[in-house]
Amino acid sequence: MKDISWDAYQIFLAVARHGGLTGAAQANGLSPATVGRRILDLEQGIGRQLFVRSQTGYRLTADGQALFEQLQAMDAVVRKVDGWRQEAHGASVVRLMAGTWVTWLVCENIQAIWSDRDGFRLDMSVSERRATLVHRQSDVGVRAVAPEEQHLASRHTGDVAYAAYRQRNAPEGLSSAWLAVSEEDAISPYLRFPHDQAAASIAVIVSRPRSLLDLTRAGAGQAVLPCFVGDLDPGLERAGEELKQLRHGQWIVTNSEDRHRREIRTVSDRLFRLLKSHADLFAGKRPSRSL
Repeated sequence: MKDISWDAYQIFLAVARHGGLTGAAQANGLSPATVGRRILDLEQGIGRQLFVRSQTGYRLTADGQALFEQLQAMDAVVRKVDGWRQEAHGASVVRLMAGTWVTWLVCENIQAIWSDRDGFRLDMSVSERRATLVHRQSDVGVRAVAPEEQHLASRHTGDVAYAAYRQRNAPEGLSSAWLAVSEEDAISPYLRFPHDQAAASIAVIVSRPRSLLDLTRAGAGQAVLPCFVGDLDPGLERAGEELKQLRHGQWIVTNSEDRHRREIRTVSDRLFRLLKSHADLFAGKRPSRSL
């Protein structure tokens, strides 16, 4: 039997935890077809069927369940060894993955999350895609949906509200012009809103959400922003009521096995306090400070 890489086993763990190819593919940054091929290769290499395939997903066979239980223990050991190895090479690293606007808030309040007195390095990854903690790609993540994975621990920080914003006292002619990210980059409901509701009125398209704030400040048109961003900016005003159909919850997630590591717990706790301290702003309850 040929040697099987740990990476193949990790893909198997992802499929078992997500119950199918789609969730595992998102967690690993692969296509579902690639994940499916990797699982078939693993089954052929082991010589046993690991999953029962159906239209509703992938279910572990008895052999798959036995392998899953053994690999979970191995995964926990690998995580501990990896942490020990990092400590041996100097300061440990905490990887934080969040969307554009939570990352923006963290950067605005970095001293509340990290300082040069901490004995670890903070690596921040900005992505609109769901934070994944598989393969230690991140240690702490912020999600807009409650995690279903059994290996993740989560804390709910409250709701996030959205509204359309424009430059304060902007000329009337610009009030109907919309700003948007490109359709291929519009993977969140708030980013899709201009395409779904006002496609004919889109005046400027950008490739990243952060540019929406800059363009709105410059008076180029109106854009959908989280209320905790728009209401904090004295140069902006709401162009209407809250877009309640876009409201969602927010969770901080960590790996269950890693959440008690001192530096990860430190970042997670500090992030939780920061987000909770802005809970009213996140929920759209506080008017602009300039009013």
